[in-house]
Amino acid sequence: MRLLVAFAGGYGHLAPLLPVARAAAAAGHEVAVAARPALVGMVESAGLRAFATGDPTLDPAPVRRPLRPIDPAAEDRVLVEGFAGVVARDRAGALAAHLERWRPDVVLCDEVDFGAMVAAERAGVPHVSTVSMPAGTFVRRSLVADALATLRAEVGLPADPALTMLDRHLVLVPAPPSFRDPSAPLPTTARHLRPADPEASTGSSRWAPPTSGRPLVYASLGTAFNQEAGDLYARVVAGVRDLPVDLLVTVGRELDPAELGPQPPHVRVERYVPQWAVLPQAAVAVTHGGSGGVIGALAHGVPVVALPLGADQPSNAARVEALGVGCVLDAVTATPAEIGAAVARVLHDPASRAAAERLRDECAALPPPAEAVSWLAALAEG
Repeated sequence: MRLLVAFAGGYGHLAPLLPVARAAAAAGHEVAVAARPALVGMVESAGLRAFATGDPTLDPAPVRRPLRPIDPAAEDRVLVEGFAGVVARDRAGALAAHLERWRPDVVLCDEVDFGAMVAAERAGVPHVSTVSMPAGTFVRRSLVADALATLRAEVGLPADPALTMLDRHLVLVPAPPSFRDPSAPLPTTARHLRPADPEASTGSSRWAPPTSGRPLVYASLGTAFNQEAGDLYARVVAGVRDLPVDLLVTVGRELDPAELGPQPPHVRVERYVPQWAVLPQAAVAVTHGGSGGVIGALAHGVPVVALPLGADQPSNAARVEALGVGCVLDAVTATPAEIGAAVARVLHDPASRAAAERLRDECAALPPPAEAVSWLAALAEG
């Protein structure tokens, strides 16, 4: 089988695809990834072949921005005008060339790579989407329907009022079933997979946990919204460092840990530590509510303190509260004292821990990513 993997966003959109892509490569299939030009290096560092795909001007250099209140209407515009509009149009055209030249048997894409779905349909290649926003209430059919109808007409595809293009063949869901919001049911073509380490980290050899015996609190604001977090990192550190815990903060490769100033020995600030190497030792995860961070924590039975900043993060935060696996704070207004109190409350709450462990067990009962390879191969064979 020749498998073309495609994603329209940043690392958070690639990560759910990597375990299946690696499993396919390990099984002897030919795998390549169609990535936006600025992200080719990231794909290659994951050990996969990459095709630079699309207009490089759509990938501006990361810019620090001040922290702002969440604007749901603005977030919807990013989805509609960006992912379902400009980005989808660009990727539909660029991927058509790869499909013609490389001739994959199956396209595996993230759920908002609408351009990859359209290009695959035009080429007569089945596509499989992978859910990257598992709560399900951010990517709404009613929201993207008009933009996708326009795109389909532009490339000569027939009308698809039911948007069957989104889930016609197979949808992979690397998340526990109960995390899905009941108001956003999955299609009948959906199959759940066990969440897995996107980086295939080697555990303790890449991360030396503290030996103090104190609980470990792990804080991260992701790989994109970390640059829109303003002083939130500083407030998290100020609120948690006086608790009887060890604190690990990862700020991302673009930020300098020195910005947070000198810290006591039990506080470690790093640009990057493999998340799945840390989570087995963590007692609480402080997160912006990104899907990778929340699902990663729950896959390890770690309760969450969520401080959502945008995109699908409020949807994830709502599920955190509904499932009782942690608590949610306002990222703009939360004081250091409030953040510290929330961490202490979740840390010592047996109900939050028990709820998180239930989702961990739910994840463990799901089929591993390698099983999905046989599903893709069957689809390739028709």
